[in-house]
Amino acid sequence: MDTLINKPKISAGSERRRFWLAYAGICLVSWLLFVLAGTDYKKGAWEVWSAVYEASLTLWAPMLLGVAVLPWVRHLHRAQRGLLALLGLHALAALLFSALWLAADFVLASLLFGPEHAHAMLMQAALWRGISGVFVYVPLATGFTAVLSSAQARASALAAAQAESALARAELAAISGKLNPHFLFNTLNSLIALTRKDAKAAESALMHFSDMLRYVLDSKRDAADRVCLREELDFVRDYLALESLRLGARLRQTWDIDPATLDDDIPPLTLQPLVENCIVHGIAPKVGGGTISISARRDALTHGLALTVQDDGAGCELALLHPSPADSPRQGIGLGALRRRFALDYEGRARLQTHTAPGAGFRVDIWIPPI
Repeated sequence: MDTLINKPKISAGSERRRFWLAYAGICLVSWLLFVLAGTDYKKGAWEVWSAVYEASLTLWAPMLLGVAVLPWVRHLHRAQRGLLALLGLHALAALLFSALWLAADFVLASLLFGPEHAHAMLMQAALWRGISGVFVYVPLATGFTAVLSSAQARASALAAAQAESALARAELAAISGKLNPHFLFNTLNSLIALTRKDAKAAESALMHFSDMLRYVLDSKRDAADRVCLREELDFVRDYLALESLRLGARLRQTWDIDPATLDDDIPPLTLQPLVENCIVHGIAPKVGGGTISISARRDALTHGLALTVQDDGAGCELALLHPSPADSPRQGIGLGALRRRFALDYEGRARLQTHTAPGAGFRVDIWIPPI
């Protein structure tokens, strides 16, 4: 469930380094394309060096100025101005970018060739540099805006996933931190009655009850922890043993457990809420009771862990499982939280599916991917 939260996070510094490395790579590719476009290989190596010189002299300024475009675009992105205001500000920024490009060329030319030559170059290249500045600024601003929007979308998605995970974790903690009060009340009453009739059976039942409480308290350490399937099944057996005190022969069980799956790790309290729902909604309401079937096997195709909990009770319309828990006759205390858990846990690869129909019982299939 905490996969999204516990996944190693990329630091802000690492993100910035990757971004600027990408920017440097784009600049290098642009420079190489400029060199290739300006080289006439038939005229010898001198033309190559001439193209390198021309490309460096032309592109150094916009490449450096492009670094300053990012904070400007970030400012506009955060300001969330209207479309017309945004276009106007970008137009002014494009003109300023062109002017700064011209100024940088003039300063470099003055240092290399003198002020008179720099002035002549400025007069000759002013219009072309102005147009080029706009055409360079537009893809820079567009690209930076796309990067910032993508980062914002990722941050929003992560925040939503963390909120969803926190909600599921809170619900699962509530499940793991309590036993159904009615179950406790009925179990204690059964134990009291049993002590009067069969002290040895009462002692055995108390041991089951003690093991259950120990498991629940251990599972409260963190809802994202894992327990081996063997422990979860032992807990379910203890739970069913205590429910048998109340339901007697009306509660029947079938088990189909592949021994090779017993050491597989699963989230704690995965099966017990499903078994409890089977008893509450499928077995207890029937005069003749019913059968709960629990199976665990290795998926031959994916090698994942396939778990199934089902009953032969009355079932329900599958559409009734999706409203709010208050409106759903089979949602129970755990099914909704388990559904959210397996939608988030195991990097979203785990699956929980329900199968039911009126008169056809109720079945929940869980598939847990291999580690």
